[in-house]
Amino acid sequence: MLEKSKVYKAVISDYTSEGQGIARVEGCVVFIPNAIVGEVCNVRIEKAAKTWAAGKIVEILEKSPHRINRACPVAKLCGGCAFHHMDYEEESRMKAERVRACLNRIGGENLEQLPILAAPTCEGYRNKAQYPVSAKKGKAYAGFFRQGTHDVIENQRCMILPEESDAVKDIVTDYVNQFRVMPYDEINHKGLLRHIYVRRGAVSGQVLVCLVLNGRRIPKPEVLVERLKKVPGFTTLVISVNTKAGNSVLGEEFITLYGPGYIEDTLCGLKFRLSPRSFYQVNHYQAQKLYAAAIERSQITKSDTVLDLYCGVGTITLAMAKAAGKVIGVEVIPQAVEDARDNAVRNGIENAEFFCGDAGQAALELEKQGIAVDVVVVDPPRKGLNGDSIEAIARFAPRRLVYVSCDPATLARDVALLKERGYKLADALAVDLFPRCAHVESVIVLTKS
Repeated sequence: MLEKSKVYKAVISDYTSEGQGIARVEGCVVFIPNAIVGEVCNVRIEKAAKTWAAGKIVEILEKSPHRINRACPVAKLCGGCAFHHMDYEEESRMKAERVRACLNRIGGENLEQLPILAAPTCEGYRNKAQYPVSAKKGKAYAGFFRQGTHDVIENQRCMILPEESDAVKDIVTDYVNQFRVMPYDEINHKGLLRHIYVRRGAVSGQVLVCLVLNGRRIPKPEVLVERLKKVPGFTTLVISVNTKAGNSVLGEEFITLYGPGYIEDTLCGLKFRLSPRSFYQVNHYQAQKLYAAAIERSQITKSDTVLDLYCGVGTITLAMAKAAGKVIGVEVIPQAVEDARDNAVRNGIENAEFFCGDAGQAALELEKQGIAVDVVVVDPPRKGLNGDSIEAIARFAPRRLVYVSCDPATLARDVALLKERGYKLADALAVDLFPRCAHVESVIVLTKS
């Protein structure tokens, strides 16, 4: 067991899923933030257990050629980005290796390498921002949470966001301070403004502003609207009512104060209506690459019926409609299903249907209608597929299953479960939609054995 506060020499040999460096010191695994594979460092132990420890770099003895100076002044404090200390070449390599390692270790594969579609830029790509609001010395400010906490770190300019998002943040905080709108206090469950939510259409340039409130009203909303009109593309202002304790951002009720309550954007040549709760990939350019890869690997023909589980507002479903005979989208959120149906109409797509329910309900309904499914597409949340979804896929028995994932570990777990039901991995590709952040997307194809 290593001694707390003692300094040890460590060689960084690997990364965790969150991007921390891993070293082995005297038989103990040490987790070290802001480290790069290949570096030799003196590390001070800050927490020590029997088999592992957490450390902090006090001196870099041998520096990696991939180490760079941080362009963001709060990168070490903010929990949003993890890789401002390394170049993008190393970040891309690490993310591809993470997907490959999970598929091998958890999914039972034996992949020697795995390609990655790297992003063309690491700046200004993220089309959605959620700024928590806090107060310091009686003055409100907004930023992002410190890693592993709910302490809000103020940031004047976030490099992965478009300038319009930060402009909205500054206008709202100035308004809040002028009219003495109290920021929300999680501990006491008091205060009004919880989050400033901003969404911007990458193609349309339209900007949606949503204020998450522990209540239903703000003072002088017309003043805020006039100020927000200075932001290029400002289209609508919405209130999300969230009076529940806890860390969920959006509430269930939405009140439109200005504009239509939604924005529109174009993805894969299709127009989509986006309300605050609509799922939409945060990196527009890379999302198009991701969906193109999924469509190409699905090998859909005009005689195929395609089922898209977890369809959201129908982005993948409608993108696949051009190549398929029929597409069916399934989603549990009613508002998303309404948006998906509306998106089909506005794009003139007549071979798409949308069903509100979970995977198990969809399986029963389609069986009643005698519909056979040739290809299944899934894009689940980070927790991956649930048991009902896996059983439903097995009952559909599609010839190909295209799995889009934002978590390599749960993806690999589901691959192992689907292999038990007669499927095998045919293709795998990592896609980086989150430059400078720890997350990575991937798309794999499973075929019936």
